[in-house]
Amino acid sequence: MDPRLRGDDAGQVRMNSDRKILVGMIAGAHGVKGDVRLKSFTEEPADIAKYQPLTDQSGGREFAVKLKAATNNYFIASVAGVKGRDEAEALRGTRLYAARAALPKLRKREYYEADLIGLAAVDAQGRDAGKVVTVHNYGGGPFLEIAPPQGKTYMLPFTKECVPEVDIEDNRAVIALPEGWISPPASSRRKPGSRLTTNKERKNDW
Repeated sequence: MDPRLRGDDAGQVRMNSDRKILVGMIAGAHGVKGDVRLKSFTEEPADIAKYQPLTDQSGGREFAVKLKAATNNYFIASVAGVKGRDEAEALRGTRLYAARAALPKLRKREYYEADLIGLAAVDAQGRDAGKVVTVHNYGGGPFLEIAPPQGKTYMLPFTKECVPEVDIEDNRAVIALPEGWISPPASSRRKPGSRLTTNKERKNDW
């Protein structure tokens, strides 16, 4: 599994084992026999084959994947029922999900990054404060990027002082902005395409 980002002993976290976690994507066809190029988002890339059946986000379509070979950037794999290059190429861009319950059990105060992205942000009084759009880490601990109801996104340290409660089942995170808080400038953020900011299976605690 992916590396954990360390924080302090923060508040309550509730998990939902029914969620699906993005673990890979089909990047296109390979050859003419129906194989595909498969990108894995797991820390140990080959582990993607352990979480089958993989599905689309809705869970309505399953993909039985067999890894055949590895390159620096992707696997060459077969997908059950896919025959020929045209069928393989039709899967280009397909995102592959695993049931959260199929992933390794989390320890206390651990979470998957995908559990946080999309949560509603509220203040201590329950008022709308925006939405969590992604998770960043620059080596000094995790930050949530929050999109407020109006204005530009901002960064908030993922600590118990700033995020005293995360409730996955109720789809919300309680946030508390430090007085005078100014988020890190955009120039210090990693590019959106970096593995750190795009990996959806990441496991963290705080």
